[in-house]
Amino acid sequence: MHTHPLTDYLAVAVEAARLGAAELERWRKQFKVKEKARADLVTDADHASQKVVKEHLLSKLPSHRFVGEEECVGKKIEDTRPADGTPTWVVDPLDGTANYVHDVPAYCVSIGLWIDGAAAVGVILDPRQNELFTAATGGGAFLNGEQIRVSPTATVRDSLISTGFPASYEAQLRNLEAWKRVSFHSQALRRTGSTALNLAYVACGRFDGYWAYDNWAWDVMAGACLVAEAGGVLTTADGKAFDPFRMDVCATNGKIQQELLAALVTPVPE
Repeated sequence: MHTHPLTDYLAVAVEAARLGAAELERWRKQFKVKEKARADLVTDADHASQKVVKEHLLSKLPSHRFVGEEECVGKKIEDTRPADGTPTWVVDPLDGTANYVHDVPAYCVSIGLWIDGAAAVGVILDPRQNELFTAATGGGAFLNGEQIRVSPTATVRDSLISTGFPASYEAQLRNLEAWKRVSFHSQALRRTGSTALNLAYVACGRFDGYWAYDNWAWDVMAGACLVAEAGGVLTTADGKAFDPFRMDVCATNGKIQQELLAALVTPVPE
């Protein structure tokens, strides 16, 4: 595919994730918090983590490009899509910033690689749980070195499903309606505050599915590779082909995909 095999790219991404996670833990309880927009937080730790991740990736793979969340503030999602076929690292240096700010142990570093129109490498590192999720196209998905698979759950009725909400209240309203609808059909719903961890949990079978309407590419790139390599399915929320540079996503074990897509738009009986 390119000069280096995906296994080499994956190894570099793991190194970068460990460096980024070390910055997050170094900054815990001593960072300053700012708002990019109302309730949309960023900390010194976000910037410190992104800096070391970017420096490591591009020092090892200088022909690659880099798209990081903290460099894209104010951009539209379509403007973050790579313009050509150059391998591009798409990184969230701290996914779950609100959790991090409040010392809730549900945040991570998320590093994905976009090659030839697909998510080819995914690394998600949760430093508080010491969980490293890794995947590369054709090589399977792993948690701390042990291969993982999506769940065998066959119905939404028996499923634990997660979702994510944007910071803006106005943007939350659509998903509040979807929460009502899916809650009616499912066993239970969860909102962890980290899109990347939600997708990693689908990949390892903890969650049976996940949907959201307001993600960015750095939220989903690594997790998309994990879910696909673990045997899952990803589409847009209206059932079209998955595109990390669209804001909506539905990811499941595959068995409940169509039923969950239907639940998102089926009104709850009065």
